[in-house]
Amino acid sequence: MLKILDRYIILKFLGTFFFVVLIFSLFAVVIDFSQNVEEFIDENLSAGYVAKDYYLNFIIFINGLLWPLFAMISVIFFTSRMAYNSEIISILNAGVSYWRLMRPYLIGGGMIALLHLILNHFVIPVSNKTRLDFFHSYIMKESAKVQNRDVHMFIEPGIKIYAWNFNQRDSSVRNFRLEKFEDNRLVSFIEAAEARWQGPPDKWRLSNYEIHSFGEEGEKIFVGGREKLDTNFNLRPKDFVRYDATKEMIPSHRLKAFIEEEKQRGVGNTKVYEIELYRRTADPFTLLIVTIIGMAVASRKVRGGMGFHLALGISLGAVFVFMSKFSITFATNESLSALAGVWIPNLIFGAIALVLVFRAQK
Repeated sequence: MLKILDRYIILKFLGTFFFVVLIFSLFAVVIDFSQNVEEFIDENLSAGYVAKDYYLNFIIFINGLLWPLFAMISVIFFTSRMAYNSEIISILNAGVSYWRLMRPYLIGGGMIALLHLILNHFVIPVSNKTRLDFFHSYIMKESAKVQNRDVHMFIEPGIKIYAWNFNQRDSSVRNFRLEKFEDNRLVSFIEAAEARWQGPPDKWRLSNYEIHSFGEEGEKIFVGGREKLDTNFNLRPKDFVRYDATKEMIPSHRLKAFIEEEKQRGVGNTKVYEIELYRRTADPFTLLIVTIIGMAVASRKVRGGMGFHLALGISLGAVFVFMSKFSITFATNESLSALAGVWIPNLIFGAIALVLVFRAQK
């Protein structure tokens, strides 16, 4: 059962948190709008369309990134005021233990962390898809990374393609080769001077092609000459195109399957996708950790008051961000596992939170 003290602190926590969310969201929208308003005017976009498809999803995105920071600022803000008004001292003098005082902070932080967890795994990726489609269509049109030279890719288990050159304009491939393996042995391959996309489902037209097959009787070759071969295989033009933010657009249940598919295709380093998947779970725990840190820092009444507390809290937040980026860089470069790269900063700051709690004024 929640006591009066619990309800009092939880309401202060939630009220301050969502007020901080509102203020920072407004600042972020104003700054982003000032940077992109010329593109909106040039594209002749309506205000309603921009607000619904871009800025609504932009607010969801920016909050997903910054909720741990907002939680720390909120906790420091209202706890520092309570300490300045001697409310913390009065609560402790009334016989309430410091650990008991932490309970409403953990309940409030847990509620926000649970919401953050759900948003990270299911809502924000879907929202990001709409936001980034808008962004790539009207703001940053050249942001796609196209793999257009010497592409090797497994499109299915045992089936590999090679593309010497991919042309994004007409969705055609120059010097195309499709190889089929059985028991790690090449059993056949098709070579074509050109493969051109014909549309869904996975239709391609091969020109100047040759079919090579290997059996007990040796190699057999069929030369198509000037004839064209219409065929289907599991390859689409979008498989040659990657956005930096692709990982942010896929819900977690589909991201796991996407990672396995990329590994089978041998397209490249899947660490960035694994890091994103683990980050979505780690961030809500970060929120709980910074809640504890904020309480331990701000509950002590010191000279300098809220300004000192906020400066200390933001400094710790900056150190956490630096450590997180440093750790993720090591994980991306194969020096650490993706799981370790994401969780090491949480483990270190979790230990710091415990030290601060044990050393807090009780």
